[in-house]
Amino acid sequence: MKFDSALMARLQAATQDLMKDGPMAATAAIQRALAGDAAPAATGTDDTANAAPPPGATMKDLNAPPEKAPSRPIPRARKAASNQPPPHAAKDDKPKHPGATAGIADILAKAGITLPEGFADGLKDKFKGGMQGGFQGLPENLLDGLPEALRDQLKNGKLPGARKRPPPPPLPDGARFDSASFTCQAGTRGYKLYVPSTYKVGQPVPLVVMLHGCTQDPDDFAAGTRMNQVAEETGCLVAYPCQSQQANSSKCWNWFSAADQQRERGEPAIIAGIARQVMADYAVDPARVSIAGLSAGGAMAVVVGALYPELFHAVGVHSGLPFGSATDLPSALQAMQQGAKGNAQPVASPPLIVFHGDKDHTVNRKNGDDVLQHGLMAHEAGTPEVETSKASGGRKYTRTVHKGKDGRVLAEHWELHGAGHAWAGGSASGSYTDPTGPDASREMVRFFGSVARG
Repeated sequence: MKFDSALMARLQAATQDLMKDGPMAATAAIQRALAGDAAPAATGTDDTANAAPPPGATMKDLNAPPEKAPSRPIPRARKAASNQPPPHAAKDDKPKHPGATAGIADILAKAGITLPEGFADGLKDKFKGGMQGGFQGLPENLLDGLPEALRDQLKNGKLPGARKRPPPPPLPDGARFDSASFTCQAGTRGYKLYVPSTYKVGQPVPLVVMLHGCTQDPDDFAAGTRMNQVAEETGCLVAYPCQSQQANSSKCWNWFSAADQQRERGEPAIIAGIARQVMADYAVDPARVSIAGLSAGGAMAVVVGALYPELFHAVGVHSGLPFGSATDLPSALQAMQQGAKGNAQPVASPPLIVFHGDKDHTVNRKNGDDVLQHGLMAHEAGTPEVETSKASGGRKYTRTVHKGKDGRVLAEHWELHGAGHAWAGGSASGSYTDPTGPDASREMVRFFGSVARG
């Protein structure tokens, strides 16, 4: 799906149409479409649930669950639940899921957007299978053109009937994975902190801050990236800030919000504050504090690293976007599909390591190139060193190392051949992972250690 000026205008018009009765009404309309329902008949009663939001309120994601919905979708039926059919279904009928595609099509048709060819048949078959494993087996590009949150939920089976998350691996003796929270003038966020069994009070160790992607949480991200296992082997602390559903209904870090792209404001201030709090509570080497993330988390890692270069000595970006590539939702969608197109501002970022799949249809591969180039613009780089190889899992990749004239490493770029929007070398126990790829977690920690200050 290509984003030109006319399409962007239609998207904005569609957004305004959906939002005319407020964000809750917009969310309800999309949920009815997903369930195959028609819009409810108009009544003369005052429905406070659909009231317009107060001035200044925003809806950052139209395709996400309601604000107070649980982070994991709840199955339509539970053993303890009533056997009564849903209101829209006859007693002897099951909900007709194919109507969902028609409902969504009606919404998008007003903006001149059509669903991908073959989507309806594929969706019908997947619903019959209970959505197990999402849409991983469908033809390449079948879901392209759908909104990101819905597309990624379908691809990964994050809908009723999807497989449950397996239990996390047991912690090594003496290791901890603690929950905590941080509050400042910009807000409050929870986080989890992995403390390896080798940690000793008074002996400074590295700290890695890991920012999850949309729909994820610290436990899911830790399981998928296996960063805790790497931390146990290397002796570093790992902090996993958790985005709240109140801040973004799909739990995405708001990298595309102008208010969250400023120092000592918004989410960058909160994330930097979490790092400082860990440094105050534990023995952390200030020369070895780094930040990394996936997708929206990768984009936010770029933002935070650029705003706080004195705090973070290196940045890891997996399937992310450059700083300043978007300032609102429409420009975010355009950047994800086409790249920043010169909108991003070059910044003197710390050394960075970038991973991106060349078949990523959620965040265009050009964004990985843009992250790298914008990071290098403030430096005088020499001739890059290029190596092509294959990971033990079978994924081919090209690794490019950029050094300054003085031989100092400035950046590494890992292009993952044939890979989509997933953490390379990750575990299937987490979401958005590619077990066949090179171990991104291990390579990031190696890189962070090689460029430590001092």
